[in-house]
Amino acid sequence: MDRTLAADLSRLPDLLDAARRAATDTLATLGERPVVRLPAGQPDPEPLPERGTGTEAALAAFADRWAPRLSASAGPRYLGFVTGGATPAALVGDWLTAAHDQNSNSALDGAGQDLERETVGWLRELFGLGPAHSGTFVSGATMSNTTGLAIAREWLGERLGVSPAEDGAAALGPVRVLSGAPHSSIAKALAVLGLGRSSLVPVPTLPGREAVDPAALDRALADTPGPAVVVANAGTVNTVDFDDLRAVAALKDRHDFWLHTDAAFGAFAALSPRYAHLADGLDASDSVCVDLHKWLNVPYDSAVQFTRRPDLQARVFQNAAAYLGPLGDRPDLVHLTPENSHRLRALAAWFALRAYGREGHREIVERDTACARALGAELERDPAFRLLAPVRLNVVCFTLAEDPAPARLTALREAAAAEVFVTPTVYAGTPGLRAAFSNWRTTEADVHRAAQALRAAAHRTAKGPA
Repeated sequence: MDRTLAADLSRLPDLLDAARRAATDTLATLGERPVVRLPAGQPDPEPLPERGTGTEAALAAFADRWAPRLSASAGPRYLGFVTGGATPAALVGDWLTAAHDQNSNSALDGAGQDLERETVGWLRELFGLGPAHSGTFVSGATMSNTTGLAIAREWLGERLGVSPAEDGAAALGPVRVLSGAPHSSIAKALAVLGLGRSSLVPVPTLPGREAVDPAALDRALADTPGPAVVVANAGTVNTVDFDDLRAVAALKDRHDFWLHTDAAFGAFAALSPRYAHLADGLDASDSVCVDLHKWLNVPYDSAVQFTRRPDLQARVFQNAAAYLGPLGDRPDLVHLTPENSHRLRALAAWFALRAYGREGHREIVERDTACARALGAELERDPAFRLLAPVRLNVVCFTLAEDPAPARLTALREAAAAEVFVTPTVYAGTPGLRAAFSNWRTTEADVHRAAQALRAAAHRTAKGPA
């Protein structure tokens, strides 16, 4: 054994304790550290060490060279994208995931698969899905959407008497994928799956909304030759708008289509009696995407995909190898996603659900939503800002009241970045900003700090670049 590696092994408890102290120090300062440190130039790359200096020296080098550059993205005022944090239980679960280091894809060593299936069952219940839906962990919403649409592609083949998994996507001929306000990952998935970005057909949305117009979707389906795919949205990124899932599913009485619902973070509305109606009808979907490193607050990367057709899923992703054994009636996880190697992502989610249950996660959803509404109210009272859409759940979409030019919004974002991080967007043709609340630490006090920082930044940049 390498001498340095052997020395680290002999001191492993001390090294893990040092890592624990470093992590504890990082987490203890999350609320007060600059949320995002603006880039000060990329450091010159260091050469690969010929001879290592051990873990203790690596910890010191990381603390000096990289830790100060990292954002407080796990903290309460990182409102960019839809980024959760890591609850204490989820963090413990993630650490133990690395310690046990399971590749949970094979039933030949099946405890990891059993744990994942139990966790998927809990998640299915949490989101109001029925036992007809089976699920698997994947890396994020993009992979979840890609997996769901891969199953949809095979369903199209089944309807047409071909198998894209065997014969290629070209065997399908032209495909139409209909959606009102799809997330960008949908087009990316279609490109990966060989269906092409041009197969995505935009359907008109309701006036002043991002929700699809069911009547327009009805007409679009009537104009579609053969079976189609419909991508419904349960929580759009700009305004957290929800398609009427019941109305969309009812169109199956007249049209032949696969219903995939992108509920990356909107599925969590089901946890709250006040907002559960938004996700009503999710169970009618043929496949569902839910991201867990958003509102479940487990560490990156973690998501889940559900489907009613695991048989088609295994047809797409089956991996034939002598060392894996036969496919069987209950396929191993290696046959259900693009990944052959499958980290035990479920353990962090298992810990989070076991530790806090439905009620603990309902409280996070309702508190974050209350915080979003509070920020929206504060910005509405300030003449420097205007809301671009109502605050429906956990995202505030807003802009400057006068001259919301992209350069001015960029200057505002950067001026406020130490206190609050928001991301740019365009809504209904108007450049704007998004503040997305999904962190378990965020409180009303953080809302006030964020609002003050945004107001101060708007004042400082009022005569800035236009």
